[in-house]
Amino acid sequence: MTHRTNVAGAGTVAVAGTGTVAVTGTGTVTVHRLDLGFFVRPAAEVGGPHPRVEPVLAYLVEHERGRLLFDTGIGAGDPGAEAHYRPRRRPLEGALAAVGAALEDVAVVVNCHLHFDHIGGNPLLAGVPVLVQEAELATARRGGYTIDALVDFPGARYEELSGEAELWPGVWIVPTPGHTEGHQSLVVRQGDGTVVVLAGQAHDFASHYASDELARRAALDGVAPPLPPYRPWLDRLADFEPGRVFFAHDCSVWEPVPGQVRPSQ
Repeated sequence: MTHRTNVAGAGTVAVAGTGTVAVTGTGTVTVHRLDLGFFVRPAAEVGGPHPRVEPVLAYLVEHERGRLLFDTGIGAGDPGAEAHYRPRRRPLEGALAAVGAALEDVAVVVNCHLHFDHIGGNPLLAGVPVLVQEAELATARRGGYTIDALVDFPGARYEELSGEAELWPGVWIVPTPGHTEGHQSLVVRQGDGTVVVLAGQAHDFASHYASDELARRAALDGVAPPLPPYRPWLDRLADFEPGRVFFAHDCSVWEPVPGQVRPSQ
């Protein structure tokens, strides 16, 4: 069953640290980074001579309105996918228990997108609203995109979004297309104005995000072309003035450099 909804709110929130990140704002907001295993990306996909091992990270946001889970880990693939990526999974239940939570505590799920390495635990949360961009769900349901059983499982309850939405006070879902058409990120702001972005796979690595952000700054600072293009939604994320950006497949964290680069005199 699919539920369409407009999600709205108003207010504040926040984050800091690597691994478990505790923060206070209006009420206390805590963000936990969850280790849900890893997979091996073949050399042919990496563009180099060697394969690359990539983590699978999810995030639990504890807010005065409830607990939000951003991504749910690696789903069981078909034999071909298993042989191709050689995943090693950490059960979602164990990852939640390590931070003092359980499946039944989760009030809402936000998936950055619906590839099988981000939605593996969704069927364990039957009946819990899953917030997804309308375009992403439509693509997943056309087939040949992900593991179908992880999308329309018994008890699946989708709340489809078309664009940006403020889910809870200070918690925004922001479209960040690129990796997929319907990719989305989560922005959390605390009372003192500090912001954390959970960027999913909007960029594969913190260094890629940093490169795009520097390209944006160079353009805004009037550096003459040629310059590399950057993803236009970075302008929207910059409006929030993020202090940290976290990713789904990189343990590194992006942080802004204090000050602003200016042309030499």
